[in-house]
Amino acid sequence: MSILVDKNTRVVVQGITGKEGTFHTEQMLGYGTAVVAGVTPGKGGQSIEGVPVFNSLHEAVEKESANTSCLFVPPPFAADAIIEGISANLAVVVCITEGIPTLDMVKVAGFLDGKESVLIGPNCPGIISPGKTKVGIMPGHIHTPGPVGVISRSGTLTYEVVDQLTRVGLGQSTCLGIGGDPIVGTTFIDHLRRFRNDPDTEGVVIIGEIGGSTEEEAAKFIQAEFDKPVIAFIAGQTAPPGKRMGHAGAIISGGEGKAQDKIKALESAGITVVHNLGKLGETVRQVMK
Repeated sequence: MSILVDKNTRVVVQGITGKEGTFHTEQMLGYGTAVVAGVTPGKGGQSIEGVPVFNSLHEAVEKESANTSCLFVPPPFAADAIIEGISANLAVVVCITEGIPTLDMVKVAGFLDGKESVLIGPNCPGIISPGKTKVGIMPGHIHTPGPVGVISRSGTLTYEVVDQLTRVGLGQSTCLGIGGDPIVGTTFIDHLRRFRNDPDTEGVVIIGEIGGSTEEEAAKFIQAEFDKPVIAFIAGQTAPPGKRMGHAGAIISGGEGKAQDKIKALESAGITVVHNLGKLGETVRQVMK
């Protein structure tokens, strides 16, 4: 079993005719993902790798029965594209776009409130159920089916962790990046709830980073309501206050969001925290035994 995406996922790529959209459409198709439509206003009637292109998302959903979108839309237009996906009642909207203005995401968050659509991202690598489907930009070949769920704020660290898990003989049930911006569609807790109810997920790895308080909130949830093993790593342990590290949301401000505080909260909740990223895979293998 997988969460949010599986063999029944039918993907529409928003921004398919752009260089990034076309490249990753090819990669998703190569992995076996059912990419059934693409959208670029004014480019309807074209075909990309055999995928029909439409002028609007609603037209693509109506004609090709898409239930999930993957966005490669430039930052100034990405918020409207997300809202379009939510309006079309898509089950999952995956936004890869980096650099969306925070005020635009405030508007998206307000529109998303109370809706059934699940927004993953923005500024994320997407979501993959190994051996079934991938929606996003992660390298499919490093993933393998197995019992470990992965939730991460960082795309590149996700790849490193997945590669380590695969090398120590542990596959993944579902891997997803929640995104590194200050305002994102889903949190660690949202997906921990899904993994808690997934019989094929026996343990979870969470990859956090400096900035915000989502890791501390996840620690409280895990201690109170999550009974599967959790292993964590926090990036940015040497980051100075006030300096952004990589992601827009990865910044220590007002004395909050320090790596040490996050590590302390996680360890206090009984979570195994790995301090050396290079040892994460082996630590997970030991804990999962």
